[in-house]
Amino acid sequence: MKAERYRFPICYHALPIKWKLTLWSALLLFLLFGAYNIVQYVFVERWMIKEEQASTQQDMREILNVLLEKEFRFEESEYSRIRSYLEKVNQSSQLIRVFDEKGLPIIAVSDDFPNEWIADNDAVLRANDNQSFSLDNMLVMRSPFTIFEFHGTVEIVKSMEDFEKLINAFLQVMLLCGLGAVMVSAFGGRLLARQLLRPLQAMNETMRRVKQNGLQERIQLTGSKDEIHSLMNLFNEMMDQVERSFAQQRQFVEDASHELRTPIAILEGHLAMLRRWGKQDPAVLEESLDISLHELARLKGLVQELLRLSRAERSVSGDEAREADPTPILSRLIKHAAALYPSFRFEAELEDLGGIRLAISEQHLEQIFIILMDNAVKYSGDSRTVRIRGAASDGQATLAVIDCGIGISEESLPYVWDRFYRADKSRSGEQGGYGLGLSIAKRLAEGCGGTIQIDSRLNEGTTVTVTFPEKIK
Repeated sequence: MKAERYRFPICYHALPIKWKLTLWSALLLFLLFGAYNIVQYVFVERWMIKEEQASTQQDMREILNVLLEKEFRFEESEYSRIRSYLEKVNQSSQLIRVFDEKGLPIIAVSDDFPNEWIADNDAVLRANDNQSFSLDNMLVMRSPFTIFEFHGTVEIVKSMEDFEKLINAFLQVMLLCGLGAVMVSAFGGRLLARQLLRPLQAMNETMRRVKQNGLQERIQLTGSKDEIHSLMNLFNEMMDQVERSFAQQRQFVEDASHELRTPIAILEGHLAMLRRWGKQDPAVLEESLDISLHELARLKGLVQELLRLSRAERSVSGDEAREADPTPILSRLIKHAAALYPSFRFEAELEDLGGIRLAISEQHLEQIFIILMDNAVKYSGDSRTVRIRGAASDGQATLAVIDCGIGISEESLPYVWDRFYRADKSRSGEQGGYGLGLSIAKRLAEGCGGTIQIDSRLNEGTTVTVTFPEKIK
């Protein structure tokens, strides 16, 4: 019994989503159509019954009015005249009877009315005192009247058989329409499910192609601008990011391998030389040790830069305070730089930053501007001036580091954020850079909701602008 009870849900869950959508949409359309037909059927049935009752009641009023106007005394001599009048106003499948005060029928006229129905239901009719009621598909209406000394009752019994036939025919039409609605609903549900699932099927096919052909596959966007189009566009953007991430990761591994290979090869060569014969010569031994220590320092610096980049990509930890006052921090950094590079002049314009606080930790703000100021010094060329400017407006603070140095060429400018990229490899090599500083600064700035951009002209100078959101108090 349990297996039989849960067979349907298991089979339903095993269905593809397109058939689930087909079933539910078809069921919904059918229920809506069925509910509409039921309401329509009940309304029409009640309306027709009320119309029949109103028509019979109107006939009753006309009969009573005629009887009262002509002042019939309801004596046997007048029965023929009354019967003649009632036969004229009587309708098909209808019975009109007049009862005396004892409840005995004295006049009765009928037109195609089943007499056996009166015999079968006479006792029930006599026992029922209601003025209007239904009995075996018959509408019975009574009305008492008084003329002179006569107290009687007029009874109209109208057959509802034609009405029942009409209602049954209407019901059959509705059932046939309901059957057609089931077929139309199934077909419409199938079309609806197919239309709704087409973008998802396109996404599924694109994912299959990505698995087979690589990350370059994308969904072909349609002309509509609905939510499905937004989902497809978001999928393409996500795939762009994934492809870029894999490309950057591959480039990172290649660049890191290239950067590490040179000092390792130098160390290996000198150690091999010392092992073979150089350890017997004090001058060669001293030179090899100096070179090895220098290369080890390079390796250490490179590893530290990679660790900084990794921490920057992880952004700020959850328990670290993300609030910094930029004025004292930048002032302190400028003093340290002036002491470290006495031949340079550092100009600060930080008056507009008074009283604001930035949504970034002090450590990360320091690290960003140490990188930017260090780059400005390294690539200043013959210029010896570095300017740091700050301004605040509309809930944001804009900080800029400006130099008048060698600048960056237009073709190199888009790649300065890439890891290990150096626009001027010969000069940067002399300065001991690794090409990771700007990547670290970009990750730290974006990690707190800020932005960073570079404007530069070759041999004219470089401006690095960083925008941070203000801390909401």
